[in-house]
This record gives sequence, structure tokens and C-alpha cells, in this order.
Amino acid sequence: MVALAGVAALALGGLVAAWPGRLGIGLAAQAVGRALLGASGAAVLVGGDAVGAPFRSDIAPAVGLDALSGFFLLVLAITAVPALVFARPYLGVGPAPRAVGSLTAAFLLALTGLLAARDVTTFLAFWELMTLVPAAAIIAARRDAPVRSAVFAYLAITHLGGAGVWIALLALADHGAIGDPAALAQAGGGAQTLVAVAALVGFGTKAGLVPLHSWLPRAHPVAPAHLSALMSGVMIKVALYGLIRVEFEWLGATPRWLGITLLAVGLLSALGGVLWALVQHDLKRLLAFHSIENVGIIALGLGASLLFASAGAREFAAIAFGAALLHVANHAIFKALLFMGAGAFERAVGALELDRLGGLLRRMPWTGGAFLVGSMAIAGLPPLNGFASEWLTLQSLLHLALDAPVGVALAGAVALAGLAATAALALLCFVKVVGLVLLGAPRRPETAAAVEAPAGMRAGMVALAALCVVIGLVPGLLVPTLAGLAPGASDEVLARHAGLDVPGTGSLPALGLAVALLVLTAALIRVRGSRRAAPAPTWACGQPVTPALNWTSAGFTKPLRLVLEAVLRPRRELEVVEQGGLVQSVTYASEVPSLADAVLYEPAIRTGLRGAAFARRLQTGNVRTYALYLLALVLGLLALVRTGALG
Repeated sequence: MVALAGVAALALGGLVAAWPGRLGIGLAAQAVGRALLGASGAAVLVGGDAVGAPFRSDIAPAVGLDALSGFFLLVLAITAVPALVFARPYLGVGPAPRAVGSLTAAFLLALTGLLAARDVTTFLAFWELMTLVPAAAIIAARRDAPVRSAVFAYLAITHLGGAGVWIALLALADHGAIGDPAALAQAGGGAQTLVAVAALVGFGTKAGLVPLHSWLPRAHPVAPAHLSALMSGVMIKVALYGLIRVEFEWLGATPRWLGITLLAVGLLSALGGVLWALVQHDLKRLLAFHSIENVGIIALGLGASLLFASAGAREFAAIAFGAALLHVANHAIFKALLFMGAGAFERAVGALELDRLGGLLRRMPWTGGAFLVGSMAIAGLPPLNGFASEWLTLQSLLHLALDAPVGVALAGAVALAGLAATAALALLCFVKVVGLVLLGAPRRPETAAAVEAPAGMRAGMVALAALCVVIGLVPGLLVPTLAGLAPGASDEVLARHAGLDVPGTGSLPALGLAVALLVLTAALIRVRGSRRAAPAPTWACGQPVTPALNWTSAGFTKPLRLVLEAVLRPRRELEVVEQGGLVQSVTYASEVPSLADAVLYEPAIRTGLRGAAFARRLQTGNVRTYALYLLALVLGLLALVRTGALG
């Protein structure tokens, strides 16, 4: 009944938000409905008993909840309620607020319906709605040519790649394997391989796994801030929910190659996402690439879980699975916080180019402070939540490298090194972000005149920042419950470690509290022992101190770009204007193109355009030509029929 009341409140809120002057009431109703649905998910997660219809392979619509879908419903609520609180003042000064507010409710209903779907038709229907509704919301908010191009790329890539979802689910339904993994196992290895590959491509495209990620850094930056928070924080995780259902539950005996493939794709996504984030100059685009990085970290945990399970190490398979789910929740929280912070900065300053910001922590202390907490969390700094799940994933990969057979151990060691490098690069990236956005002097007058965000926007961000701290201090209280969601998890083994010491995790609650105490002690010592130095002007070799002398985003990452030039392949344009032997002006521009675009998408687009141009030449507009085409088709069919008759 609570879930039904939540759905009703969410739907009613969407309708009310479309009425003139009722946007605030509609968003409040949506927040209440989303909270009720989150409470239902939490009850199912803690209780462990499924409600509603079970999974089935027929086409009759059916809905229900189990512990896994309850967890994702809870994550959706934790992210969506602060986002809806944030959205009221945010949308109040934006374009088409009523349309965007109403479509936000439709988007949340689509996500909820997909998590509750228990048959193939319901799942696929909500899957398509989950794709289309945010595109409509983005177009309603902004209709300029770059935004339309980004939305077109989003729809094209996710629909082409998403064909894998249709193939996988329809194949499962055909074999009666939805909810019954033994059915697909009886169909043979060919059917299992088809479903495994199709699901990895289809769900991986929507999740943003490399090399199928190209839509994500295009669509997320142009969406309204609260919608970016939901798309990055929840939508791509719902795609991982579908991947878990297929690969972990319905596939039957999971082949080892699938676990190694997930490790490889996860490592490529984590490293590729953080590298391309480092060289971005727009804050929201940078955050979008970090979504790719964090989805890669989740895939590393899932791959390790599959490999542990194939080796019979059920305990560590459950722990690696729990690490992946913990990072699902953590990334949803701090990434929603960061996108909302970026939206608040954009409203205050008017632009999100890193080189045009600066000093916002002093001018927007609540927003800047919350954004700082989110930056520390995504960089994996203790005692925040991002550190906890990355540490647990790293421990899982370490055990995989030490205890697995040689081939799997080698894959685990490479993934372990890659995750460590990813963590270091993420820290470097957010040192850049914090330095250029929050610290230093304002780089233009609009930044100097920035004022704090309205109370509703601050409340949503502060709530998420508080969750980053709380989960970071006591992550071990969550791990046994999440690890218990792994297929084949042993309740007896996990119960022994509930909330205290999960093997191989370094006793996460104690670790988090110890680090928190160390940080607090260091802060107190610094406060009591510090003396404020007298202010003095900055020395700039005798020339006036201007914003042009400040560090830039490109300058900060220049050493890394030089080291990784063969991988990043930067493009540079330098123009020097001289007159009378003296340099009058220097113009420099550089960019780092997306490798996936250059290698995969641009050649595919050129091929498609050439095919379209050829097809266009066939459309002459002459009736006699079309009659000739028809005659040729009939003669060809007759020849095929006759050949078949003679054979």
C-alpha cells in the first residue's frame, strides 16, 4: 500500500506541476511520493521477502519487488528527494519550468516501473520511456542547435546499442529463462553467449561503459542540473541493475570469460573516464566523464564477483558484489551533489568554464562547502563514502590477484593496478577543480558578484553532503546486507561479520572512525596553533597581477598531456602575429578529442552518410525510373524462385 501511495503521489505531482503557479506543490508531491517508494524499497531490502508477482517469461504485465530492486528503489529515493527539493528554486528562474517539472515526474515513474517490472514487455516499455522522457525534458529546457545535436546523439547511440537489451530479454523469454536460469542452461552455450554479449552491449551502452559511452558527455552537460543529477546518479545505475539481473541471475552457469570481459571493460572505462575528465574545461562535461570512470569501478567489482563465483569462492564473490552495490549508492549520492552544485554555480555566474570561475567558496560558502565535500568523496578521500567503496573494491581485486588461478590472478593484478591509478588521477582532477572553482581570486566580474544559492537549493546539497560523511564513517554496517544480495551468498558466513568485520575489508567501520578522528585531531591542532600572517601583495615579477596570470585548466594538466600524448592525441593551433619584428598577439587553442569518437563513431557516421547519399541518388522523382526498379525486383524474385525450384 505504501508503494501504491508513492506512485499515486508521484503521478499526481507530475500533473500538478504542469498547472500555472503550482510548480512548487507538484515538486513537493513528487518528493513525498519518491520518499514513500524509497521506504517501500528499504522495507523489502531489510526484510528480504519479495512482494508482488515473481519474474516470468510471458507477456502479461506484472510488477513486484525483491531485495535487489528494493535497494535500487532506495538509492533512487535518496538521490531524487534532494534533487526535487533543489529543483523548486532552480527551475523557478529557468525556461519552461512547468514542462520540465512534469517530465521529471514521468522520468521518475519510468525508473520506478523498470525496477518493479517482472515481465519482458513491462521491462522493455519502461526501458524505452526511461530513454525518451529525459530527452524531451532537455529539449523543453533548451532548444538551441548544440543541445538538439547532443540529444540526437544520445537517442541514436542508446537506441542502437540498446537493441542488445531487446535481443537479450526476448531470447531469455523465448527460452522461458526470465526468473529460471536453469532453462537457459539447458538451451546450450550458444544461447548463453548470445544473451551474455547482447546484455553487456545493451545495458553497457546505457550505463556509459567504454567504448559505448559517447552519448554521456554530450547529454548530461546540457540537461537541467537536477535532471543531470538523476541521469548520472540513477539512470545509468538502473542500466547496471538490468545487467546484474541478466548476467548474475538468469544466465545460468556464468562463464569465466564474462568476468574477465567485465574486468577489462571496467578498467578501460575507469581509466578512460578519468583521463578524459582531466583534460576538460567545462565543469559539467568533466563531471560526466567521471560518471564513466565510476561506472567502470562498479564493473570492476562485478567482474571480480563473477570470477570469485566461478572459482567457488562464494564469500569473496559476495563481498565484491557488495562493494559494487556500495559504490552504486555512493556514486549516486556524491555525483548528484556535484551536478547540483554545478547547477547552482551556473545560476550564480552564468558559465561553467573552469578558467572563468574562482573564489566561489568565499562567495557561496554553503554551496561551495557541499561541493567541496562531494569533490573529496569522488576523489576517494577518507573518511568519506567514496573511499569506503573504492577501498572495498581494491581489497576484492587484491584477493583475486593473490588467491585465484594464474590467468585470473593476472587479470586481477592488472585491474588492481588500474584502479589504483584511477584513484590517483581522480584525486589530481579534483585538486584542479577545487583550485580553479572554489579557491583563488574571481577570474571575471560575474564571479566576483556571485551570491549564495536559495535555501531550497542549499538544503538539497547539504543533505547529500551529510550522507557522504555518514556512509563514509560507518560503511561496514551496510556491507553485509549488500553482500547478501549476491546470488549464492551464504547467510551464515555474512551474519558472522555483520556490521563488525567483513573479511578482507580492513574492518571498515573501525577504519572510517579512526581516520575521522585523525582528521579532526589534525584540524584542532591547526586551529589552535595557527597564526594569521599579515597580508602582502602578490609578487608577479613587477607586472600587474591580473586574472590572465592565474593557472588555467590546460596549464594544470599540461605535464600529464605531454606524458600521455600518444594516448590523448591533443590538437593544437598556434597563431603568432608579428609587425616590425615585434610580436603583436599570440593566439593558442587546444583540444583533446575523444578517442572513441575518432576511431569508432566518426567513421561509422561517414559510412552512414555515404550510404544515405547513394540512396538519395536512387530517388530521382521519375515515375518511369521507379517502375523500372519494380520490374527489376519482380524479375529478381522470379529468378530466385525458379532457381529454388530447379534445385
